[in-house]
Amino acid sequence: MNLNAHHPILDIQENVVFASNGNVACCYKVGLPEIYSLSETDFEALHGMWFQGLKSLPTGTVVHKQDWYRQASYDTACMPSTFFLQKATRDYFQGRSHLAHQSYLFFVLPLSHNPGRMVNPFRKQEKAIYRKLDHQVSGFREAVHDSVAFINNSGRIRLEALDGTAILQLGQSYFNGFQTEVDTDLVLDRNGIRAGEGWLELLAITNEKCFGGTVQTSKVNPRFTSDSFTFHQGFVDGLGLDLSADHMVNHIVFMDDRHRWRKILDKRVEELKKSIRFGSQNAVVLKKVQQVLDNLNSDEGLRMVRGHFNVLVWDRDPQSLQMACSKIKAVCKELDITPYIPKGENRKHYYLNSFFAHAPNLSGEDCYVTDLKHALCLWPNVTNYHSDAEGVLFNDRQFNIPVKKDVWDTDKKRIKARNFAIFAPTGEGKSFLANNILRQYFEEGVRLVIIDLGGSYTKFATLYPQDHVVLRYEEGKNLGINPFYIQGEADLTPERLEDLMVFLRELMHGDEPPSKRKEVALKKVLLHYYSKVRSGHSLTSLYKFVAERKDRILEVLGLLEEDFSPYVFLHILSEYVEGGLYGFLFNSGGDGSFKIEDKRLIIFELDEVRDNKEVLSVMLKLIKTAVQRTIWSNRSERGVILFDEFAKQLKFNNVLESVEFYYQAIRKQNGAIGIILQSINQLPDNGTAASILENTQVIYSLRNQKGYDDLAKRLKLSAHDVNQLRSLQNSFSGKQKYTEIFLKIGKESNVFRLEVPPEAYAAYLTDGTENALIMQLHKELGCMEKAIKAFVKQHLKQK
Repeated sequence: MNLNAHHPILDIQENVVFASNGNVACCYKVGLPEIYSLSETDFEALHGMWFQGLKSLPTGTVVHKQDWYRQASYDTACMPSTFFLQKATRDYFQGRSHLAHQSYLFFVLPLSHNPGRMVNPFRKQEKAIYRKLDHQVSGFREAVHDSVAFINNSGRIRLEALDGTAILQLGQSYFNGFQTEVDTDLVLDRNGIRAGEGWLELLAITNEKCFGGTVQTSKVNPRFTSDSFTFHQGFVDGLGLDLSADHMVNHIVFMDDRHRWRKILDKRVEELKKSIRFGSQNAVVLKKVQQVLDNLNSDEGLRMVRGHFNVLVWDRDPQSLQMACSKIKAVCKELDITPYIPKGENRKHYYLNSFFAHAPNLSGEDCYVTDLKHALCLWPNVTNYHSDAEGVLFNDRQFNIPVKKDVWDTDKKRIKARNFAIFAPTGEGKSFLANNILRQYFEEGVRLVIIDLGGSYTKFATLYPQDHVVLRYEEGKNLGINPFYIQGEADLTPERLEDLMVFLRELMHGDEPPSKRKEVALKKVLLHYYSKVRSGHSLTSLYKFVAERKDRILEVLGLLEEDFSPYVFLHILSEYVEGGLYGFLFNSGGDGSFKIEDKRLIIFELDEVRDNKEVLSVMLKLIKTAVQRTIWSNRSERGVILFDEFAKQLKFNNVLESVEFYYQAIRKQNGAIGIILQSINQLPDNGTAASILENTQVIYSLRNQKGYDDLAKRLKLSAHDVNQLRSLQNSFSGKQKYTEIFLKIGKESNVFRLEVPPEAYAAYLTDGTENALIMQLHKELGCMEKAIKAFVKQHLKQK
């Protein structure tokens, strides 16, 4: 048969196919949830959605779900390669093998009415048949439209109409034996199905006897389930992405008339009753048939269908083809299903009529009889991980190929607050993960501010020598940030005055709740100071100004001493001026904030002061001032502020309140806040912490052998979220080394992997002998990129 002369498709209008044999089909691409993202309850809900969406289709409609699984090599051409680590990542994952999945759904109106089984599917109907199409097709399309609208409104599945080009490509690929490099001949004979250099084989479920036990919407996933929790997968997922071979799953459902089946079953019951004395088997069959009839009579929602299920697999190597068939049989055995392997004419018949326009040619002898709910259990309902158009690069859990997740969500489709938190015990890779996230943010043009108590980001930052600055606290020295410095009167805006008031209030009153009267008094003092002192502004200057006027400032400003006591002011701030215990912190007449204005990667290293409550608190206030003055001045620029080793900062209430300010202020900016904790219990159980968690809608968690109960309780995680957490497994041996990460974006969650090229691994190291060696190479070579390349060549390539 020359397909060019006898093409199976006569015409395509939008997504409606008019087949040469007289059938009409509406064609859709199916968007499915990610593999591993669904719980047992989710699978039940999906099953219920499909049933409600399809049960009202007209009698005679043929619904054909077709899932293509193709072996592919990952193409990194679309990945960026501007920076050193971007290029290393692109080269590392180029060509990685995986299984690509695409699902299609066809609604077929059978108008060919071919009698019998063995018919020529390419036989053209007489032109007269198309005279009937107008009114029949319009009613059919309306019914399909209603079904599709219901499914799409569910929010779980997305059906998109296929265009004519995509439909023709499907037909071309199908009848070309899935060959992509060349056009070839398809040979169907008693010895098998051949396409070019490849061979095709088929296994099918064609009658009720194939099912040994009951079917269900999902089953236990043995790979991730343990004694303490149960992880679920779809009932036929073993025939999907877990089957590492080029294959296709076809499930064809014929929507039958329940009244017709009631008559057939009534007649069958009558016949069996008459022959019940002639064999015990008749009594068993009678019981089963009577049960089906009773269900049909009592349940008005029951929709009787006939179904044909087959798996088509192809390969160039006959031995590999047989291995794939053996895997299919093994999966079927686990499901208590006995597949039928057709040979000769039957194999050709099933192959040709598994093309959607030919599906109505399958007869009753090719189908099992059941109800729609039973049939829908055999539908694959998950697909590959979804990769967003932009975002942070991780790896999927199935094939370790790159997958991009949009954790910024500019359009706020999934989250309203893009703040994030990372939870993991010591040694599980918190800083490694944070380095990976922040590095990608930076290379996308996001400005980063890292408040670090552990020195975990200097090496990664050194890769960008012109774009970063590291401000370290050293004993007895200041950061060079003067919050009181202004270049002119134009700088003294109401917002700036408000910030300075908050700064002074926190210095003076610490944990004491703010008083509106005292805040207004402080602002009056500040305005008076700036109106009289025209230059050299600093905390010391302000202190001297109040000291010189302490006896008359209340009278001049009309203040009560209970609202502003100059003596209390001078007493408390004496610690922070020259001669005071912490005078060095503010010993800066100018302002060094300008050093960070043009930097996109700013790191404040406060390791030396991590255990000093007073100094740490003041340093965080100074940092907040610098951030407000420089980084948040441009609201169109994206920015991220990260608090690493956050638990050590949270020992002090005033620090928590200071951080809460960032969470409140970030709403007005195009930015996000990130915190890193070993345990969520390190975050106090109070209103301030609750506010922070409420505004944190992107959650990362690494493996925790102590469990996840507290995390689940305070973050209100679902049962499946917890099961995903419990299933986390790392692999630090073999060719593909990775860490597994639980990632929850709004309500969506799944487990991802973090596998990086050797160059990125070297850049993210934060301690140990390997890190020390890299730093020594950097010292010798004067370039971090060269140091990493030398380290990888000398050490990592040998492993």
